[in-house]
Amino acid sequence: MPALSRPLDLDAIQAFVLVADLGSFTRAAKTMDTSQAAISLKLKRLEERLGYRLLERTPRVVRLSPRGDAFIGAARQLLLAHEQALAGAADAPERRLKLGISDHVAGPNLPVLLGRLAAYDPLLVIEVRIGASRDVLAWFERGEVDAAIGRREGERRDGQLLARERLGWFAAPGWQHREGQPLRLATLAAPCGIRAIATGLLDAAGVAWTEVFVGGGVMAVGAAVSAGLAVAALAHRVAPPGAVEVGERLGLPALPASQVVLYTRLSDRRSQETLRAVSSAFVNGAY
Repeated sequence: MPALSRPLDLDAIQAFVLVADLGSFTRAAKTMDTSQAAISLKLKRLEERLGYRLLERTPRVVRLSPRGDAFIGAARQLLLAHEQALAGAADAPERRLKLGISDHVAGPNLPVLLGRLAAYDPLLVIEVRIGASRDVLAWFERGEVDAAIGRREGERRDGQLLARERLGWFAAPGWQHREGQPLRLATLAAPCGIRAIATGLLDAAGVAWTEVFVGGGVMAVGAAVSAGLAVAALAHRVAPPGAVEVGERLGLPALPASQVVLYTRLSDRRSQETLRAVSSAFVNGAY
């Protein structure tokens, strides 16, 4: 290993940690508000400076090399020390980001995502509230959260579009519809927007249905699907592992795409940067 006579570039360290956590040069570039080429150059110079490869790259996967895995802990500590120095003291007070997330958007791997973000910005406490998209937007409008990520509701066209997600009719692999019986559904309680869309389309297509499970959250609905109790209208990203789409087989109406949008009133650079990391992870399924 070469002697490190000069300090390491903190921007390059931050780029390395973001690429490792988000699994993508593109997502890291969006978070740092720069180009993918600039991120690649930073990482190349950092690797040259250290004398070893930090990341292993393939056309589809970016992952830590063995040396990168050993280095990332020190990299996080260096970023934390820098944040504390900027704040003026080693015991700098924590900052808070109040974030509202729609249950249909959050998905089962939300804890993993938040853990990565906490490691990215150790002085930021992310206070998360989960609810229906309408509730999340209401929290934002009342100033109860600093930012909100949810489904676009009704005729609203404001907010930053993060992604268009496919919806599908999901059931357990061995689930069978009983001929002549109403379609058994697992849903969230009204006024869930996806429930309204799904049942409205079934009514318009003349498909009889009945709710046999009403859950308080998407994970509960997913559990009902996995248990073989019913069919549920879900975004592909939040469908339970092993569930299969049955819409075409059962002749069910096609579901429209769901638009995931971000609302924010954050203005400070560091919080905006962290929010970009949140948004990028949701959009690209980095978790």
